[in-house]
Amino acid sequence: MNKSLKLWIIPAVFFALCSIIHLYGDLACPPITKFTKAALMPLLALTTVAALADSPSYNKRRAILLLAGQLFGFAGDTMLLDKSFIFFAGGILLFLIGHIFYISLFAGISWKGMKPWQWVVGLASCLLLTVSLVIILKVSGSMLIPMGVYAFVLSLLMFSGLAGALRKGGGLWWLLFAGTVAFTFSDALIAVRTFSGLSQFMGDFMVMFTYILAQAILAFTGYKIVRGEIAGA
Repeated sequence: MNKSLKLWIIPAVFFALCSIIHLYGDLACPPITKFTKAALMPLLALTTVAALADSPSYNKRRAILLLAGQLFGFAGDTMLLDKSFIFFAGGILLFLIGHIFYISLFAGISWKGMKPWQWVVGLASCLLLTVSLVIILKVSGSMLIPMGVYAFVLSLLMFSGLAGALRKGGGLWWLLFAGTVAFTFSDALIAVRTFSGLSQFMGDFMVMFTYILAQAILAFTGYKIVRGEIAGA
C-alpha cells in the first residue's frame, strides 16, 4: 500500500460512513442528520486535500476552485439545517456561488475553443432548460427571478460537463456530466418540496442521496482535472 493511499483513505472512509449514517437518519432517525450533514463536505474536502498533498504536481489555481466549491457546499449545507425562509435563501445563494466555482473549474477546459454555433446551441439549451424548470416547478412571485438565476447556473454547470463529454471525450467527462445531472436532480427535488408542499417522507433521503453522489463525483473528476488527468486538461 503506497503512501498516498494511506493518506487520503482515512477521511474518505469517514466520508463514506458519515454518508451512510446520514442517509439512514433521513429514513429512520432525523435528529442525527443535523450532525452528519455538517460533517459531509469537510470530510470530502479533507479527502481532496489529502490526495493533493501526496500528488507530485497539480494545478494550484484549479485546486483552489475545487476546494472553494466544496467550501461553499459546506456553508450551504449548514445554512439549510434551519428550515426558515431566510436560511433557505442564504443556503441557495451559497450553493450558487459554489456552482460558479465548479463551473470555472470544469468549463475552463470544456468550453475552451468552442465555435460560435456551439455557444449559441449551448446557451439556448441552458435557457430552455431554465424556463422548463421554472414552469414545471411552478415558481412565481418574488422567487421567480432568484430561482430562475439559480436554475440557469445549474444549467451552465451541466453544460460544462456535457461540453467536455462531447468535445473532449472519455469516460471521466461523462462521469462528470452524470454528477452535474445528479446535482440538478437533487436541487429540483428541494424545489418541488418547497414550492409544492409535498411530504418530506423519502424526499430527504432522495435529496441527500443524489447530493452526496453528485459531490463525490465532482470531487473525483475535479481532482483528475486538477492533476491534468482528464481529456483536454
